[in-house]
Amino acid sequence: MLPTVPELLIERLNAQYGAALADEIVAGFVRRPVTLRVNTLKSDMAAVCAVLDKAGIAYEPVPWYADALILRGVREEAVQALPEYEAGCMYLQSLSSMMPPLVVAPQKNESILDMAAAPGGKTTQMAALSANTALITACEKNKIRAERLQFNLDRQGAKRVSVMCQDARQLSDLFKFDKVLLDAPCTGAGTILIAEGEPERRMTPDWVAKTASTQKAMLKKALTLLSAGHEMVYSTCSILREENEDVL
Repeated sequence: MLPTVPELLIERLNAQYGAALADEIVAGFVRRPVTLRVNTLKSDMAAVCAVLDKAGIAYEPVPWYADALILRGVREEAVQALPEYEAGCMYLQSLSSMMPPLVVAPQKNESILDMAAAPGGKTTQMAALSANTALITACEKNKIRAERLQFNLDRQGAKRVSVMCQDARQLSDLFKFDKVLLDAPCTGAGTILIAEGEPERRMTPDWVAKTASTQKAMLKKALTLLSAGHEMVYSTCSILREENEDVL
């Protein structure tokens, strides 16, 4: 396996998935095609496709999500240069990150908590999926990230979203929500790019354990905030059992 993948991650993948599947996973740590989500609060698929056609950007549909496109032969900068992107008609977002909001499936007048919302991709997606009819509370404890979250909400035209610059673990238990999305902070073990070399932060057993501890605390808090008989979604960008199955 390539040396740019953290040694600990290779060890964990081999132990959890077996050598053959671990090799396949590591082979997937490459730069993926650019993907975007059409922001149906401001535009529609036909209009966005027309913009891409005019710009000479090739694209293809995503079978399981009618509002998503896979772009070919371009990087993010080509999309960011489009006036329609600046206007919020589309949002650059990985396909995997589009999945949790689809599972949440926000409905009209449902109260929904997004526990770790910045930079806002999933928050704005839930607003769009509900056509701005769900009541969304978006938590982000870091002030700068919370400001970026609010910027993206404004640009995407996401209404009925309240941003709370607060650690979601500190929310009062008096709050109750119909649905909770906990896209938990994680090691990002599923998003490594080999081309970028060794990750800046070394993956260590202590870091993995500390991250899992935070995830468990947030999950326990989420369950106290979720109304009885309702649903929450837990997701991470990690493929380690310690941050997913073991936490659950």
